[in-house]
Amino acid sequence: MNTTPLPDRTQVAVVGGGPTGLALAVTLASAGIDFVVLDKLAEGANTSRAAVVHARTLEVLEELGASEELISRGIQLTRFAARDGSRRLLTVPFDKLPTAYPYTLMVPQYETEGVLLDRLRTLGGDVHRPYEVASVVQDEDGVTLTMSTGQTLRAAYAVGADGMHSTVREAAGIGFSGSAYGESFVLADVVMDWTPGPREVSLTFATAGLTVVAPLPGGHYRVVATVDDAPATPDLAFIQRLLDERAPGQAKVTGRAWSSRFRVHHRVADHYRADRLFLAGDAAHVHSPAGGQGMNTGIQDGYALGQAFATGRLDGYEAQRRPVAQRVVAFTDRMTRMATTRNPMARGVRNIVLPLLGHTAMPKKLATELAELNYR
Repeated sequence: MNTTPLPDRTQVAVVGGGPTGLALAVTLASAGIDFVVLDKLAEGANTSRAAVVHARTLEVLEELGASEELISRGIQLTRFAARDGSRRLLTVPFDKLPTAYPYTLMVPQYETEGVLLDRLRTLGGDVHRPYEVASVVQDEDGVTLTMSTGQTLRAAYAVGADGMHSTVREAAGIGFSGSAYGESFVLADVVMDWTPGPREVSLTFATAGLTVVAPLPGGHYRVVATVDDAPATPDLAFIQRLLDERAPGQAKVTGRAWSSRFRVHHRVADHYRADRLFLAGDAAHVHSPAGGQGMNTGIQDGYALGQAFATGRLDGYEAQRRPVAQRVVAFTDRMTRMATTRNPMARGVRNIVLPLLGHTAMPKKLATELAELNYR
């Protein structure tokens, strides 16, 4: 735990020490702007949660001096396959992308946070923990943040990088338009024998729902699946039954590192700024995990906002980043609804059309969209 005393004032208060807040802090530190990062947890999370780092994010991390170390901790994959059961419908290739990083990097989120935190400390910064922000009040001259302990921090600006249930967004009075998916999502990291193997991300369609399987370092696989009503902590037997139903004969699960259940929303904040308060990451947008773009979009938000502070072009932040979130939310929603449809006619059309699209420019366009290279 960081026991550094909380200062009385700063230029930018960053609420949330996850990937978005850390990317913002590194950008501010590199620009010589005074900041304080606050996080309510006593230490960073050690579960893997987000596990995909796309090409555009790696370009941003290169600018922040963090890409090389993160790449050394992950697995580079060059294809994303869509299947119906064991039948391959479409392959999306990443190896021809116009970038220095023509692949998707599979690496647990705690590694991404760890690399960004190490970089921040190298630049002389850190995360103040555990400080839970209980209230945020702005006036003409600045923002007063009050902790649950009663301590206060005065800042010229405050940024909410504090997740879907953002205290900063609520204080700003900014709406969070959208809705929740009806299904719950299962998230698990397991050890298993997996027939498609460890060289690609597999998105499998089934009448019971969508399943994504992706390799992780250390011989683990990430499993993400839609389930009507999943248990809070899915056990090994539950995960095995799920894969038997959706990918028959392809998986033998032998171990579980951790698992969880969560509900997924697709929402975008009505604004990214209210005077001296700003939003970034999950505080500004949440969406389906299909495509693994959530953390990536957040890191890019943090970098863009940090640059806006550095250049004094704060008015341009919302115009630059909110359309990106709208595009990502719409794209992942289409992917999720296509994958989870239970309409027999729609499934039949999907399974006929996707293989045909494999012979067009569509796979490369999909790869570019997933990699977020259109958002530079």
